[in-house]
Amino acid sequence: MPEHLFSEISQAVFHTLLYSDVFDYPLTASEVHRYLTQISATYEDVWEVLNENPQFIKRGDYFALTGRESIVPIRARRTRRSQELLPYAIRYGRVLGCLPFVRMVTLTGSLAVMNISQNADFDYMLVTSPGRLWTARAFVLLFGRCTKIRGHTICPNLIVSTDSLEWHRHDLYSARELCQMIPITGKDVYQKLMQANAWIRDVLPNAYQISNISETSPGFLRRFLEFPLLGKPGDRLERWEMNRKIARFAKQEGFGDETVFNTQMCQGNFDHHRHWTEEAFRQRRRRFREHLLPAEEGIRVTGR
Repeated sequence: MPEHLFSEISQAVFHTLLYSDVFDYPLTASEVHRYLTQISATYEDVWEVLNENPQFIKRGDYFALTGRESIVPIRARRTRRSQELLPYAIRYGRVLGCLPFVRMVTLTGSLAVMNISQNADFDYMLVTSPGRLWTARAFVLLFGRCTKIRGHTICPNLIVSTDSLEWHRHDLYSARELCQMIPITGKDVYQKLMQANAWIRDVLPNAYQISNISETSPGFLRRFLEFPLLGKPGDRLERWEMNRKIARFAKQEGFGDETVFNTQMCQGNFDHHRHWTEEAFRQRRRRFREHLLPAEEGIRVTGR
């Protein structure tokens, strides 16, 4: 491999491992290749860099930054815990996909990458029919009361309507979230979601793809429950539910930059996970500044 190409890929690999290090999450070679940042490279070239650059260390099947090999057993423990919970999350997701006005369900968060720590919170992104986002959310929360009996908490952290599929921020955080999610129901809507966010190719060239879903029919029950809520009574219920929830959220700690509540979106990121991730990533970049090449300064982490 030419020296300039080796250097360029090394920088991208370093950037990729550094981002995952924020979550104590070493990567396999195939994962490094998949989430390689801003450049496209073959798996063979990535493998060569991983094995020949002393900045990277291999433990078992995983690669990490040199000096950070302690995160390998952390991932192993979290993978085992995630494997126990994933079947429940998929099963619950299929039920969510059958609820009124829900048109797509994907599993997101730490469980989607098999990196769950201690809690059993299941994070989902939902897409709903236009004008019925808050009604759909109410049905989701009602189902969530049932899952709590088994000690499982359903968190619909992001809900958008089908007429608001494009992400407003085109950055690494958003690209990783979109590419890491596990689609469960709503094949057609999921395909539209990924097509509306084709900008991902510019950030993660190897990761942009549209996964397959084994689609199941929502059945008669969803159509039966939706029917009386399609007209003006449904409109009044939607407005009432939205207004009362937004009024309550506005008083909740953490309400601010990463919380969005309107007719097209319900994003309840009260713990400001995006800000935490970007700040932790910036701190790591400063800590490893001596290892970074000048070209790395051009990599955009935050949004446009």
